[in-house]
Amino acid sequence: MKHRFINNILQSDFFNHITSMGYLPRWCILLIDILLCALAFALSVGLGNNMFTYGINEQLLPIWNQFIILLVVQILTFLLFHTYSGIIRYTTFVDMLKIMLAVGTASVLLMLTNFITYWVADFKPFLNTILIIYVFISFVLLFSLRVGIKTIYENIYHHIHTSPKALIYGTKSAGIAIAKMLKSAGNVPYHPVGFIGEVDRKSNHNIGGLHIFELNEDLFIWMRKHNVNNVIISPKKMQEINPSKDLNIFLKNNIHVLTTPYFKEYDKESDITNVGRISSIQIEDLLERPAIHIDTDNVKQIIEEKTVMITGAAGSIGSELTRQVLRYNPQAVILYEIAESPLHELTLDLRQEFKQAQIIPIIGDIRNYERLEEVFKEFRPDVLYHAAAYKHVPLMEHHPNEAIQTNVLGTKNVADLAVKYKVERFVMISTDKAVNPTNVMGASKRIAEIYVQSLYKHLFKLDTNCTKFITTRFGNVLGSNGSVIPYFKKQIEHGGPVTVTHPEITRFFMTIPEACCLVMEASTLGNGGEIFAFDMGHPVKILDLANNMIRLAGYTPGTEIPIVFSGLRPGEKLYEELLNKKETTMPTAHEKIMIARVREFAFDSISEQVDHLILTSRQNKPFITVQEMKQIVPEYRSKNSIYEQLD
Repeated sequence: MKHRFINNILQSDFFNHITSMGYLPRWCILLIDILLCALAFALSVGLGNNMFTYGINEQLLPIWNQFIILLVVQILTFLLFHTYSGIIRYTTFVDMLKIMLAVGTASVLLMLTNFITYWVADFKPFLNTILIIYVFISFVLLFSLRVGIKTIYENIYHHIHTSPKALIYGTKSAGIAIAKMLKSAGNVPYHPVGFIGEVDRKSNHNIGGLHIFELNEDLFIWMRKHNVNNVIISPKKMQEINPSKDLNIFLKNNIHVLTTPYFKEYDKESDITNVGRISSIQIEDLLERPAIHIDTDNVKQIIEEKTVMITGAAGSIGSELTRQVLRYNPQAVILYEIAESPLHELTLDLRQEFKQAQIIPIIGDIRNYERLEEVFKEFRPDVLYHAAAYKHVPLMEHHPNEAIQTNVLGTKNVADLAVKYKVERFVMISTDKAVNPTNVMGASKRIAEIYVQSLYKHLFKLDTNCTKFITTRFGNVLGSNGSVIPYFKKQIEHGGPVTVTHPEITRFFMTIPEACCLVMEASTLGNGGEIFAFDMGHPVKILDLANNMIRLAGYTPGTEIPIVFSGLRPGEKLYEELLNKKETTMPTAHEKIMIARVREFAFDSISEQVDHLILTSRQNKPFITVQEMKQIVPEYRSKNSIYEQLD
């Protein structure tokens, strides 16, 4: 009956109207405070009279005059200390301090009035004893109002308006702040029921009424028993732990791991809304990627006040490279891109973000030598980042001629013009698939590597101040266009199934910003002719990646979201490599960047072979094109492809 009565009240139209307001108006809080002060003064007068054998001194003002004077003074102090401006259900120690100062200041002013009137006219409007009693009673009433309302919101409101239960991972200030906001705010997405942290076994610790649990198997038994399926972790805590290890235990127990936006103090009204933006952690957070640091002074030396050109500027790598370049105050940045809409959108974003920068978008195809030369002739770039390429393995396996036209001819055009117009540095973005290639895409990028490296060796013999050609290799980048992670996300959003090509397939992963950071650093380390390989960390099993992404989305792999194996795609191999077996590496000044010692080619010979390959690719005879690719790159062995017969 009791719960039914409370439910009826909380579900009434009146209560819904009050809660829909979000908070009481300031004038309403001030009015309630004034009424409570009037009650406190009445109680003080009653208690004061009973404490003394004599009645109220005849010299005192009539009681209603005292009420008016006290309330006027009290209102002024309320206005002075802004006691009415806070949201009651978010009351903090600061709010209580303001109330204490307002009540105490009012009483001190009235006592001061007593002193002045007594010294001037031998007359006291108030008894000092009653004022002292008033301080205590009024503070208790005002304090009780706020604590009472806050308790209602933290307990009854959450009890009736149930939200999914969650534990807070961490017992430091950030975790406590999250718990307090969730407990005090209305219409929150999750209801905190405890903390996960270090536990003193000799005592039963809790914070703010929430129990602290130790992270062990007993915790997961308790969570299953009490239907607690969520753990919230602050961004600050994410920086203190190793997510790939410390959060994986939750995913394996089908616990949904969430995080919050950054905020400074839980009691700021501007940060309260952040609680509503609690969201799942991203798969990127679970991949062990330590922070990468680069020598920004060296990067600044080669970019500041220089004209920088970026091909493929609107792509995943190209757009991030552009943003990083713009931070070093170049004279101008030329965005060379064939895709019209992505280039337009990128240009709008960059001009909003970098208002003072000279950003020059240019529509063009790297296969068009004449169009490229117009750009080189007009803008005379000092530094060039060549990111334009076809990159999708299955598509290029079906279209080898197009792969040659873009990845080989396009690179040759840009490289030749860089030499002709005396570009200082040419940085080519390559791929780990160029090592022991098993597909057309990887082989085409390897041929492009061979061409620019042999071109530099040839030029250096003639002129040591020639264009410095530098190549960078790295694996898959997280979140890039068409990569596996966005693909898996779409499949999960549609309810599955998630398709994995093979249960044992692995890949190296790197985030787009860190890949671009290393490209920038490599461009400063290179003296010309180097192929830089990046330390990609440990390879990631794609099946594990799919399982974790499903769990992060709040589903159970295999049951709620099935995983199916579709088989290796044409040209795909199980394991990627960053270096050829015959190659060795040399360290550089950066621990994440290595120089690959690769087989060198004579430029005259390779130039002739490349030119012939380009002509062949225009004949639309894919088998002949691939056969010539295999002659240039003997280690190219097709896998799961129609071109295996050529091996």
